[in-house]
Amino acid sequence: MAECKNRRKHVLLLAYQSFGMVFSDLSTPPLYVYKCTFSGRLRHYQNEDTVFGAFSLVFWTLTLFSLFKYVGFMMCANDNGEGGIFALYSVICRHAKFCLLPNQQAADEEISTYHSVGYSNRNVVSSRFKKFVEGHKKMKTALLVLVLFGAAVFITIAIFTPAISILSSVEGLQVRAKNLHHGMLVIIALFLLIGLFVLQHYGMHRVAFIFAPIVILWLLSIAFVGIYNIINWNPRVYQALSPYYIYKFFGETGKDGWISLGGILLSITGTEVVFAGLGQFTASSIRVAFSFVVYPCLVLQYMGQAAFLSQNFSSVSTSFHSSIPGIACIAGIFVTTCLTSMIIDFVWHKNLLVALLYFSFFGIIEIIFISSSCMRIPKGGWVPLVLSAVFMFVMYVWHYGSRKKYLYDLHNKASMKWILTLGSDLGIVRIPGIGLVYTELASGVPAMFSQFITDLPTFYQVVVFICVKTVPIPYVSQKERYLIGRIGPKPYRMYRCIVRYGYKDVHENDDYDFENAIVMSVAEFIQLEAEGGGTRDGSVDGRLAVVRSSENFGKGFMMSESDGNKESSRWSYPGSGSSSRSAALQKLKSMYELESPEFCNRRRIQLKLLDTTYKDSRVKEELLELLEAKDAGVAYVIGHSHVKAKWNATFWKRLLINVFLSFLRKNCRSPGVGLNIPHISLIEVGMNYYL
Repeated sequence: MAECKNRRKHVLLLAYQSFGMVFSDLSTPPLYVYKCTFSGRLRHYQNEDTVFGAFSLVFWTLTLFSLFKYVGFMMCANDNGEGGIFALYSVICRHAKFCLLPNQQAADEEISTYHSVGYSNRNVVSSRFKKFVEGHKKMKTALLVLVLFGAAVFITIAIFTPAISILSSVEGLQVRAKNLHHGMLVIIALFLLIGLFVLQHYGMHRVAFIFAPIVILWLLSIAFVGIYNIINWNPRVYQALSPYYIYKFFGETGKDGWISLGGILLSITGTEVVFAGLGQFTASSIRVAFSFVVYPCLVLQYMGQAAFLSQNFSSVSTSFHSSIPGIACIAGIFVTTCLTSMIIDFVWHKNLLVALLYFSFFGIIEIIFISSSCMRIPKGGWVPLVLSAVFMFVMYVWHYGSRKKYLYDLHNKASMKWILTLGSDLGIVRIPGIGLVYTELASGVPAMFSQFITDLPTFYQVVVFICVKTVPIPYVSQKERYLIGRIGPKPYRMYRCIVRYGYKDVHENDDYDFENAIVMSVAEFIQLEAEGGGTRDGSVDGRLAVVRSSENFGKGFMMSESDGNKESSRWSYPGSGSSSRSAALQKLKSMYELESPEFCNRRRIQLKLLDTTYKDSRVKEELLELLEAKDAGVAYVIGHSHVKAKWNATFWKRLLINVFLSFLRKNCRSPGVGLNIPHISLIEVGMNYYL
């Protein structure tokens, strides 16, 4: 009973916070919906039936899309509690072979959240449509472009909606201050926008608490104003709740009424934000907030405005609202409909007819709205389309370049046969320390490594190939993040570590924590392997193990912490070892620490192997060698790649790679900065990629 009560309190608290974060955009369209709807030729139809018809369209649009589709149905099509277009695409990619980047592994499917609760068994026979899409690369590319377009449209909406909403609110000042010119309104709106974005710096949870009472007060105020207008001006407006008035509306206005649908569409501006913001809250909290407060307040306000306009039609103002770009909104909603139809078939394994019925019902209505919005393209609707196209092009070029680069690495990776012919010392001088070699490959040895040891025949005594990749789920728990395996026979001291992040995970910033996590995971793998839980002593790239899921993880070690240069006397599990850095390197390190105080203030951790007896003495030898290598120092080896198109590539491909992709790569953070690698520990290997 107490648990149920606490759960209700939690839902109500989240519902309260949701007003300030996800419902603010949806609460402001009453400021401009009717203005935009009657901005064209529809203003010549000054009669009650036209106004009632417009309200009926607004009511049913809000009911079908915001209430039934998104709040009622789409909340079920989430990705482990996350919403949005990318969340839908991730769900589809987990249940169908649609991903164009071939870095998936069977081990990824063993992550606890990979198969969400409530989804049908993955062994269900696939539909013919799913097999058709999986077997055609062009279909998968088309789906990717559709998703990128939907994401680009969402970004565009996020750019325009705050400006439109705030300027619309400020324009209300002209009702009392008629001498206030439009330029002053724009300046006031700019200051309000700047203040809004400054507040976001303090965190969205604080913004939600600040704006929640404001949005609630706003909704209640417009609801009471709506009730007043209904009673005072036209109580018969409730009759417009009947869809019959929609029929009368189009019967009287014809093509002009169809063109005005772009204004009606603005009533659901912000609906996509409600679904995208699902990850911050819960489906229950959003449903409670929308169904019991937002929806009834908006309906009362739209009804009240209709009652007022039916008796005061000349009060409809047409300012800049006649050029509001409403097409970006419906385009994003249509993309969501397409993806949800696929989830119904591919993920929930419902009959294809069910998916087609869903798509037909909502898709046809949305296509009608899109066709109406297209009429506004010359009047300002081209702006969001151009912006969306630019964002989509940037994302597609980056994805295209990443995929081509990965395939190049996959095709040119070093042969294991060649690695084995070099012997356990790899035909080079092995020096103390650990070399973390970053590669995008989830299997095999990258060509960068073979090039390095060929040009400079010296490398570290322990080599760990690090592959940081994103899996199609929101979050990966810490205990399931690291996949560890061995490359080649044991004497080679070569390991593989795949670090898996969800698409909403924040990458670790502390390189010392990361180093220790890698070393601890490799050490645990060595012990599991000795117990028969890892790979065998083979000559090929062995299978991988999730070592942190082991109950005995870290129990064979002790750990000492030091804050900066002060060694702590506290022991949680590990110890220390002697440093074997050269005098020159120690001097260089000291100089670097003087130039970068934040480097020497970082938390330092040292590991010590407990006095444990192993059946095979070579296990302890390997563990000691690993810890000694860590104490000697850790170096990060990453590729410094130069990407060029092949000499025989087509003109468009050369333009895409040599111009656009090169521009994006030059203006993005380098891998070393993105991975937060200390400059003193970084080794870059130049690589030329001809795609």
